[in-house]
Amino acid sequence: MQRKNISSGTCWESIVGYSRAVRVGDFVFISGTTATNKEGDIIGLDNPYLQTIQIIKNIQSALQMTGACLKDVVRTRIYITDINLEKVGHAHSEYFEQIRLAATLIEVSSLINPKLLVEIEADAVLSDAR
Repeated sequence: MQRKNISSGTCWESIVGYSRAVRVGDFVFISGTTATNKEGDIIGLDNPYLQTIQIIKNIQSALQMTGACLKDVVRTRIYITDINLEKVGHAHSEYFEQIRLAATLIEVSSLINPKLLVEIEADAVLSDAR
């Protein structure tokens, strides 16, 4: 199977040695994604709902670079610094309620920047139609 690595160009990828996304055959794996814009600014400071929305938009962009889309997502892993699920869950549901993917929610003590409240990984499988 052919492997395609997708880079977002952030400095972290070369420092840590990872790719924003990796596609192998019909499988797509999106690395832990945070609420940053193209300039690296954090979107939604002190707001887990807005951070989750930005993260899902970033995941959507990475998926598009691999030929996938949000409806191809089969699993997310959500890392949050406060186990209060309501705001993060509501934002997640806005994009994935109809898809009904597998999801895991994990509380962590901190993320790479203390202003980040949420980080999400996603796995996708491209449909047979593509």
